[in-house]
Amino acid sequence: MLPIRDHNPSGRTPYVTYILMAANIGIFLSYVGIMQEARLINAFWIDWALIPARLEAGQGTYTLVTSMFLHGGWMHLAGNMLFLYIFGDNIEDELGHLGYLLFYLAAGIAAGWVQYISAPGSVIPTVGASGAIAGVMGGYLLLFPKAKVDILIIFIVFFRIFPIPAWIMLAVWFALQFAGGIGSDPDAGGVAYWAHAGGFIAGLALISPLWIRRGGPAFWDRTDGRPPHPQARYRIGASSIPKVGRQRRPRGPWS
Repeated sequence: MLPIRDHNPSGRTPYVTYILMAANIGIFLSYVGIMQEARLINAFWIDWALIPARLEAGQGTYTLVTSMFLHGGWMHLAGNMLFLYIFGDNIEDELGHLGYLLFYLAAGIAAGWVQYISAPGSVIPTVGASGAIAGVMGGYLLLFPKAKVDILIIFIVFFRIFPIPAWIMLAVWFALQFAGGIGSDPDAGGVAYWAHAGGFIAGLALISPLWIRRGGPAFWDRTDGRPPHPQARYRIGASSIPKVGRQRRPRGPWS
């Protein structure tokens, strides 16, 4: 289940979202050439990735920020940038450019702390913008729960695009992160589920004062739970493997 776009693009240019995307992509390109060199990439992670054991020893506090601009591979980067592109512009529109930047960084730092608390002695490096972007998704859930999001469902050879309310997609995503965190071994590497869950909750908490100032539930009544911009119209049709009719075999002397 992959979100591909929302139906309410921002009313103004989301400069900070674009700058964050450019920074993440540019930084990744700066070190992707050493990722196959174990000695070099491990030294790089030690210097710049979030390693809970270093924080436990009172070192590397700056990695709470630097780690959120690093990624472990092309797909890791592409997935994060897609989510940031879909959900970031509307939050930037509501908070303003500077407010959104501070919100993004604060959510990312909170996500890093939660990951550290989940396994303070771990020596596994944590990298990625996922925690900060999870904060953006948490903010989006509170402000725009009924916004339409197109998701791509892929099941073996079947694929189809469905528009669904944002709250369904975001709630399912958060539930998967929370469940994954409970069932994971933080010392085994893999997905940083607790960073995702922590960033999401941080985003909800950080956006709450704005939501309350806008009227809380009354804000939803005024906006119908959607961004205050005209909906974009997309052609959404059945996207599946074409069906081929059964053909009658001609009669003949073939076995």
